[in-house]
Amino acid sequence: MDKKTNLYSKLPKVDEIISQIEKDTNLLSNMPRDIMVESIREEIDVLRKQISLNNIKPEELDKTINKIVSIITIKTANKLKYKLKKVINATGVIIHTNLGRSVISKKVIDNITDVITNYSNLEFDLESGKRGSRYSHLVDIITRVTGAESAIVVNNNAAAVLLVLSSIAKDKEVVVSRGELVEIGGSFRIPDVMEQSRAKLVDVGTTNKTHLWDYENAIGEDTKAFLKVHTSNYRILGFTSSVKLDEMVELGKKYNIPVIEDLGSGVLLDLSKYGLQYEPTVQESLKAGADIVTFSGDKLLGGPQAGIIVGKKKYIDVMRKNPLNRAFRVDKFTIAALEATLKLFLSESEAIENIPTLRMITMSLAELEKRADKLFDMINKKLLDKYNIQIVDEFSQVGGGSMPLEEIPTKAIMISAKSGSITKLEKYLRLYDIPIITRLYKESLYIDVRTILEDDYDIVVKGFDYALANIEYSERSENYHE
Repeated sequence: MDKKTNLYSKLPKVDEIISQIEKDTNLLSNMPRDIMVESIREEIDVLRKQISLNNIKPEELDKTINKIVSIITIKTANKLKYKLKKVINATGVIIHTNLGRSVISKKVIDNITDVITNYSNLEFDLESGKRGSRYSHLVDIITRVTGAESAIVVNNNAAAVLLVLSSIAKDKEVVVSRGELVEIGGSFRIPDVMEQSRAKLVDVGTTNKTHLWDYENAIGEDTKAFLKVHTSNYRILGFTSSVKLDEMVELGKKYNIPVIEDLGSGVLLDLSKYGLQYEPTVQESLKAGADIVTFSGDKLLGGPQAGIIVGKKKYIDVMRKNPLNRAFRVDKFTIAALEATLKLFLSESEAIENIPTLRMITMSLAELEKRADKLFDMINKKLLDKYNIQIVDEFSQVGGGSMPLEEIPTKAIMISAKSGSITKLEKYLRLYDIPIITRLYKESLYIDVRTILEDDYDIVVKGFDYALANIEYSERSENYHE
């Protein structure tokens, strides 16, 4: 019998491992048997492959077989972990598209939990005792906060724009500035959304300059709307000109053409008073005379993913009857979260204090400095031997396609390796059970405290313990194989 054959013969059978697990642990009562068997077969296949490649010695195989139950336990537990999980956002990007955008307020979660763990009056009118509309729960609070005549909510802002155009201008013309034909994320573009709505795009002006007379010259017998798109995810600077909303509204009144404004991110508070650049609010657009305004729920609003449509009741009523409305409708989770989020906007101070997105955006540099000092003290001693660590001045970003030129001064912890690369530290922080997502730049790792909830500092510390232990283990393994 050759060496490989001898090693193959030592490999345990699936039934033997199952018997061992049943004898030594109660794992089979806690974990699905088929997933356990799948993990066992995978581990045996790994060992078989290592033998075929001559990558495992007899004594190493014996040690691995002795630890087979714990290895299988880990593999099975990993299979049962949730794929969508909590992460720590240390990047400084507040509305991070890849990390779930806005963080929902804990006050909002209380309302969601109460609604979704019980039956609710989702489509039941309590006063009449008859079938009701799911949108009725949101109309009052949206119109109160924004000042609109009416409102409707769909599952995202692209759907909102599509529903508006399909309801108002199907098979008719919509005039829009060429400089506002933006891509709104995920390769979806305003012209594509318009095409799906069956509205006919009439683009006017140039990329950098559009005048009021461009819109007026484009009016024909098939013109059904003017569309103004707020370019919240980019800016054209220098030799530029664009038509103000109130000017477009006056032109619309002259020719009886409704004006639609897509605000994109959608903000309900004037953030310029907190030192940020000015962004038009939903309320201001409605006061300027826009007939329909659309915006997102999960960006600067700080709520769940949703597309919110506000404006003249006569147009909203048409949208309610559009078949697309059912395809785009929101569920009880979104309704409960959005209603509770909007209620916080009844008081500006309540919104700033309790909506995490707004809280992070408006956080003072003094508070950020205190937070950075606290986290620095918690991790500094762990890193001293192999890393340089210091608190530095940096800039956070609003993110989510909002305020593209806005850089918010912040405090960050900068970590660099005394020798070698910093990438292993970034990797193992990211692979921790609660992943810690950091930012790498020029061989340094940055932890921006603006986007880390203070309650999660202990998790960050444990994440560093995990990362440092794995780095030490990987370095020992590399030295061993050398």
